[in-house]
Amino acid sequence: MSPVEVSVVIPVYNEEDGLQALFDRLYPALDGLGDSYEVIFINDGSADRSAAMLAAQFHKRPDVTRVVLFNGNFGQHMAILAGFEHTRGKIVITLDADLQNPPEEIPRLVQTMREGHDYVGTIRRQRNDTAFRRYASRAMNGLREKITRIRMTDQGCMLRAYDRNVVDTINACREVNTFIPALAYTFASSPVEIEVGHEQRHAGESKYSLYQLIRLNFDLVTGFSIVPLQWFSAIGTVLSLLSGVLFVVLLIRRFLFGSEVQGVFTLFAMNFFLIGILLFGLGLLGEYVGRIYQEVRDRPRYRIKAVLEADPVRQRTEA
Repeated sequence: MSPVEVSVVIPVYNEEDGLQALFDRLYPALDGLGDSYEVIFINDGSADRSAAMLAAQFHKRPDVTRVVLFNGNFGQHMAILAGFEHTRGKIVITLDADLQNPPEEIPRLVQTMREGHDYVGTIRRQRNDTAFRRYASRAMNGLREKITRIRMTDQGCMLRAYDRNVVDTINACREVNTFIPALAYTFASSPVEIEVGHEQRHAGESKYSLYQLIRLNFDLVTGFSIVPLQWFSAIGTVLSLLSGVLFVVLLIRRFLFGSEVQGVFTLFAMNFFLIGILLFGLGLLGEYVGRIYQEVRDRPRYRIKAVLEADPVRQRTEA
């Protein structure tokens, strides 16, 4: 199939209440570009009417719409990777289906890409999230940047633009767990960030719970850096030295003052503290070992049930 100028990849999971509003705003915004485009929806195992609504939209606009139907729920990033593999655009845009990122911002991303950049990240202007979520996101972003050296002011905003070469490089990666914007940043030669609008969800609730956000950040950190392991090695070395010093001090006090019972609770507290650090270290090591385990199994990252797309031969005949 012939390439197009712009591809838009949209993962969908239980978004039946907001899909029609998305259609009503997305296609006029793309029609206004004046360039050829395509929209790839990935239904990530929705349990509501999302798949049926996507199929109806495909039949309404088969010339620019394709729908990838997953056989189950594999997660947002797996859906985006599947969408990447079905794109033909020179510029690829990712967009959430909840309308928190306005589709009307897409022309700005396209224009920024054409200024010579190969990756455009975004920063949500006036975020319409709770204060806790904003502060927690800011703290995690700062910690992640220090550990991975990947600059993303707002990692939670999925409205982003990618050059075709960056997308092809991402498609060549076969890792099971990854964070797509961070992976693209490592491959980009001229990345940039711009501010975009942010709205409240049109309908429904966020699909990311607090646990899933924590897991996402663990995957991000352990997938792009071994700094946590290096930090833990340094902490272990320092604690070993302090333990040796404490042993010498206690030995000297034993000879000078005889047997003492004072400080027993202090020793217990120190013991619990060291055990806590040890357990945390084992958990951290388990994160890395678990990633290795998932990679060596070499299982498919997702399973596609069906792909709704127009027949290219028929399209050429009609043209």
